[in-house]
Amino acid sequence: MKKITKLITFCISVIMMLGIFSGKYYCDTKKIINVANNEAISMEFNSDSVLLIEASTGKVLYEKDADKVVSPASITKIMTLILIFDSIEAQKISLEDVVTTSEYAKSMGGSQVFLETGEQQTVETLIKCIVVASGNDASVCMAEYIAGSEEAFVQMMNERAKGLNMTNTVFKDCCGLNDTMEHHTSARDVAIMSRELITKYPEIFEYTKIWMENIVHKTDKGEKEFTLANTNKLIKQYEWATGLKTGSTSLAKYCLSATAKKNDVELIAVIMGAPDYKVRFSEALKLLEYGFLNVSLYKDNNEDIKNSLKVKNGKKENVKIEIEKEFNYICNANEKEGDINKVVEYYKINAPIKKGEEVGKVTYKIGEKIIGELEIKAKETVEKLSYMDYIKKMWYKYMV
Repeated sequence: MKKITKLITFCISVIMMLGIFSGKYYCDTKKIINVANNEAISMEFNSDSVLLIEASTGKVLYEKDADKVVSPASITKIMTLILIFDSIEAQKISLEDVVTTSEYAKSMGGSQVFLETGEQQTVETLIKCIVVASGNDASVCMAEYIAGSEEAFVQMMNERAKGLNMTNTVFKDCCGLNDTMEHHTSARDVAIMSRELITKYPEIFEYTKIWMENIVHKTDKGEKEFTLANTNKLIKQYEWATGLKTGSTSLAKYCLSATAKKNDVELIAVIMGAPDYKVRFSEALKLLEYGFLNVSLYKDNNEDIKNSLKVKNGKKENVKIEIEKEFNYICNANEKEGDINKVVEYYKINAPIKKGEEVGKVTYKIGEKIIGELEIKAKETVEKLSYMDYIKKMWYKYMV
């Protein structure tokens, strides 16, 4: 009888593990939820704070104590990565640049890729070390390369956080080794900087999706390979996972900013202060599946908008117009894309018209509720006809 019981227990465990790794099931503290059969999801969380947002709009889909001040651990590196890609975009550095490891960078503890003093690696290799293996030494290397010192880089981090309105965040280092509450953030602030990174620099996914990759250490002692292994196990466990960053210290406990994309819906799930690494992954999965089950994305790229409008009393008869961005709206479980009504309004315009001036409006409604508006703007300046312009115009019309 005992053997049969053990066998049944073993089989159930195997089924659970297969489910978790197929991405079709996940586990909370009470039961296995079969998302494929659309069973109810128990929205109970053991983590200190959680937040789920849709990436393109920033719309909050679920939250629990999202503004609670917490320790971020290595999730700190999301801001470090933002500044690295900011520098690349500004052409201050490039992926091919070679960075030399300082003695200070080499001395970092915690998660590291074991860079040696004087060792040289490219910026791209160091990005992989930060993203995949959460290398503290690699983070400090890049901080020093960009700002001259970690202290100066941390100041840049805090300025960037302020610009993103991350009101509960103060950074004291570039990698999250500082395990005191002087170095702090919140689930909402983590979501804000995660969204900034993935929407402004989607190339980050070229690195976050790496499961394992070897780098080569080149030192005076010779060459040796080191294997980078992704700390974000969702990359293997969940078919829609795309990133982003894990973290853990004794104070922060277990944290995760998880990104995933399915059917054009891109989500960010933030878990802060999970009691163990299994809970941080299972609760992130719970949030992501909740989001994918309950929302859909309405996207309009406004290809039907006119290219120009007639101008009265202008030196040009028409003005080129444009709408600056597409419209995205997250439909909840009670809304459908077919419920959205789009109304385009073009204004009657007289010269002068300045470039950037509003010449129309697009309004999106569900019933009588306005869910969004976009401005249609002049793409160029059109000056008003002068008295002499009128005379010339009449001359060519009747005399030529």
